[in-house]
Amino acid sequence: MSEPLAGLTVIEMTVAVQGPAAGLYLRDMGAEVIKIEPPLGDSSRYGRGTYNETPEGTLGPQFVAVNRGKRSICMDLMTDQAMTALHRFLDRADVFLTNYREPALQKLGLDYETLHDRYPRLIYASVNGFGPKGSDANKAMLDGAAAARGGLVHHTGYPDRPPSLAGAITIDTAGAQQLALGVMTALFARERTGEGQRVQTSALGAALWLQQWELTQVAMTGADLPRSGNHHPNIKGPYGVYETADGGSIMIAQTMQNEAWDALCIFAEAFELAIDPRFQTPGQRLGEGLTLEDSAEVRAVLTRAFARKTTQEWEVFLYDQPEIVWERVRSWQEVLEDEQSVANDYLTNISVGGVGTVKTVGTLVKLSETPGSPKGDPPKLGEANEELLATIGLSAEARREIEAHATATRESLLAEIAKMKAK
Repeated sequence: MSEPLAGLTVIEMTVAVQGPAAGLYLRDMGAEVIKIEPPLGDSSRYGRGTYNETPEGTLGPQFVAVNRGKRSICMDLMTDQAMTALHRFLDRADVFLTNYREPALQKLGLDYETLHDRYPRLIYASVNGFGPKGSDANKAMLDGAAAARGGLVHHTGYPDRPPSLAGAITIDTAGAQQLALGVMTALFARERTGEGQRVQTSALGAALWLQQWELTQVAMTGADLPRSGNHHPNIKGPYGVYETADGGSIMIAQTMQNEAWDALCIFAEAFELAIDPRFQTPGQRLGEGLTLEDSAEVRAVLTRAFARKTTQEWEVFLYDQPEIVWERVRSWQEVLEDEQSVANDYLTNISVGGVGTVKTVGTLVKLSETPGSPKGDPPKLGEANEELLATIGLSAEARREIEAHATATRESLLAEIAKMKAK
């Protein structure tokens, strides 16, 4: 069965997450993704993170997560031979995908205007930190910086403590989703018009996209939303996370029927809530007509109630209550074993040198007739040089020159890094 993007070629010049994760989606859907890497490779190739005791030289988890199934070409684009090769790839490509900064792309002659004139059907997809316009268009970005500027950090955490970062790089990943969506939209438009175009997204834009409701609430009311800790700043009532007797946590979102609310109140030994006129409808239990004081009161009662029973006791009760929207708070270790993720093929196994077979996130979008699929392991740096450079007509001598120059440049850079570390 043909996959939806089979036959499409993506030339990817990206680092970290926001660019590569977009390319990963296209790859899972069947496109050939050729990752052009500099002599030292994508900067995340060997980033270890914390609590990482894998052997030295093992690929970094961030690189593994968003680059599986791609092909790697390693070249120094400051050389004529490498640039000739890149343009031969672009000549047959459908998408050029990058999160390099604009000045670097202009210096290489890889800006949109130049490539669009030369390859009018090419989809030019770029993503950056803060959008393509404005004084900060070329400002450096990492996930937390975009989350801070977009307001998410300010509204995460407790009101009596400093703002908090989210526990995952949500903005980078959302930016990648937007970029992949933009690429698909542009490809669809090309089918109608025959013309390529530029797709631009940003981490800041992704942060705003994730907070559309909350930002619109503030715009309409003029009232800012304070941090609410284990609760949502724009939802009053019970909605929130509650700690159990053995240190676990349960998230209670909604109780959709009164019978379920009564059952919850009885099990929680919070009998007064069952007859309290403030919480007798689903709307009231999501904050309709409640004051902030009402919310504080019901949350305090539930906090004490959840703390009286263990996580298992709560789960046994809640699994028997289909009209209560709830979930046990899971750690990342538990998420990797979640039966729902396994049942839906949300996780896939790949092989990583130094550690063997490991789980990672797989293909999450499911198509009934032309499904995509995970495409294998992350590539070694330059693993496709010989094979793919030959397909664009480069002679054996030219291929050797590109390889030799990339190797020499890499060794020189590594020597400089070693000297700096020794100081």
